[in-house]
Amino acid sequence: MSPLTATVDATPAARGDPTDRAFFGHPAGLGWLAFCELWERFSYYGMQALLVLYLSNYLFLPQNIGNVTGLDGLRGLIEGVTGPRSPQQLASVVFGLYAGFVYLTPLFGGLVADRWLGRTKTVVIGACLMALGHFLMAFEGSLLFALACLVLGVGCFKGNIAAQVGDLYAPGDKRRASAFQIFMLAIQIAVILAPIVCGTLGEKVAWHWGFGAAGVGMLVGLVVYLAGRRWLPAETSLAARRAGASDSHAEPARMTSAEKTRFALLVLLIPVLMLSIVGNQQYYNAFPLWSQKYMDLVLFGWQVPVTWLQAVDAFISTATMVASIAFWRWWATRRREPDDLMKMALGSLLAAGGPALIALAASMVEGTNEKVGFAWTLAYTIVNDFGFANILPVGLALYSRAAPRRLEGMVIGVYYLHLFLGNTFVGWLAGFLDTMPGREFWGMHAILVASAGVLLLACRLFFGKLLSADDFTPAEPAPRASAVPAAP
Repeated sequence: MSPLTATVDATPAARGDPTDRAFFGHPAGLGWLAFCELWERFSYYGMQALLVLYLSNYLFLPQNIGNVTGLDGLRGLIEGVTGPRSPQQLASVVFGLYAGFVYLTPLFGGLVADRWLGRTKTVVIGACLMALGHFLMAFEGSLLFALACLVLGVGCFKGNIAAQVGDLYAPGDKRRASAFQIFMLAIQIAVILAPIVCGTLGEKVAWHWGFGAAGVGMLVGLVVYLAGRRWLPAETSLAARRAGASDSHAEPARMTSAEKTRFALLVLLIPVLMLSIVGNQQYYNAFPLWSQKYMDLVLFGWQVPVTWLQAVDAFISTATMVASIAFWRWWATRRREPDDLMKMALGSLLAAGGPALIALAASMVEGTNEKVGFAWTLAYTIVNDFGFANILPVGLALYSRAAPRRLEGMVIGVYYLHLFLGNTFVGWLAGFLDTMPGREFWGMHAILVASAGVLLLACRLFFGKLLSADDFTPAEPAPRASAVPAAP
């Protein structure tokens, strides 16, 4: 029996067992999923920390760009739309396309899992593809093949593991929102470690060492996922799904009129959510390129790697995530806790202050012709991360809660569309870094994020009641597990 089959057949955890509080008051499966996601995000962010610098500072330079198989065709398509691109601009566009498509493919990965393979097999396939992609990054000629493997792998992995987090909780369980924040906290830990390990290896030793370390991290995540499968929600086999479809008590999954209305509203929110993240996502694209030109990164005579700025951001965002969870728990003991849309609107308005501060720093650079200090990175990240802590994880909880049953994976994939659009949009915006004054470039981002906050407030005013229910469609409980040991 293969390890995958053995894992699938192991006794899984019951869905929505309120007595399972083995992991800090949450189900034990949350610990395994969070630890697996930590390593998957270590691999992803380790590679992401290096990618735009690797492309702009090395691979896309005239003497190296010819080594990349198939790049001439892709460059022709890009420049046919955007016009001629410098190496830095081409790097930003390719980075934006990659960072965008890794959030488009989860839509299809969710459908594959929901309709055919199930979440466990789809997650395992995704992890294997991602590991292969990271190792292919060690070769200059295979860049596009590596990015393709990574895009497909994340598509299989990302939405389905997030959907499994939601499956640990019964509809109406108040722990769901904080569970996704804990899940995001694991990601934040990974983002601290990844730039330090992979970034230092890539910038100080060799680019390919950094990408190789990311591949090793993905393999560790796969092992963790398989080891913890018995504590994860039960899956219905394909044969059981087909049998259930012919049973009078198990009708094929069809959305009710109310579910269709909610689903349409969730889709219409995607462009608004896209605007809410442009300031945060630009931190991984234009900000490293701006920082290496205009920020003093010499510490005690040593040039600090640019990738370490992402580790600083991750450390601060981890603290702000913890502070946000603690704040809303404290708030709930004294006042009515705001709904998801209100939290996201407030988060967007606050996050707009991050790029606004860099616009101020850019004005200082332009006025003095001197580099600015590292304190501006701290200012950007503190303000942005407090806001972002109430955007992405809260939105993930909203879409998981509002999803029609048996279609959670697809709806989570729909949610990630805003990250596809946002990162693609950010890649295009980053091209203006070469042509616009810095204060205008970053000021534009502040306005875009703030406009998302205003639109979310308007959406809550007119449509908030449609998404306010805690329990939309009760799901049939899975068989109760006999025991749930503690997660690691």
